[in-house]
Amino acid sequence: MDVIPQRMTAALDGEIVVFVIGMRINHFWKVHKWWPVAMAMPRMVRELLAKPELGLLHAESWFGRTTVMVQYWKSFEALEAYAKNRDGEHLPAWAAFNRNVASNGDVGIWHETYVVRPGGYEAFYNNMPPFGLARATRIVPISGRREHAADRLRG
Repeated sequence: MDVIPQRMTAALDGEIVVFVIGMRINHFWKVHKWWPVAMAMPRMVRELLAKPELGLLHAESWFGRTTVMVQYWKSFEALEAYAKNRDGEHLPAWAAFNRNVASNGDVGIWHETYVVRPGGYEAFYNNMPPFGLARATRIVPISGRREHAADRLRG
């Protein structure tokens, strides 16, 4: 994607859900414990990208000892429906984690869910391609009522 050489912000038309999920490798030498956990997320994301009707709008990832993925969903209901879908990739991955790792300390997993409404967020991008919230929604120039962070936060 091309870099946009100006100040931009994200524009929401309605509510959106930001889902932050990740894993932490607590014992590097136990590859047989953390590798299956690490490989479960790419399968889920491929499934979600192939079926946009499930509600995932966009995802960004960062890798390291603690791996983080930020996902943008059209609604909490869509996220929850995917998590509970018996025909999807999530439930088998969740069952495998509980069977093979559970609470033994080898691999940490976590997630946080945020419901974002217009007027309840602030976003700024400069010399960036569409990224994060702006890529999941709309990216618009910063001008007029969007000039300052406090103005953007008020919507």
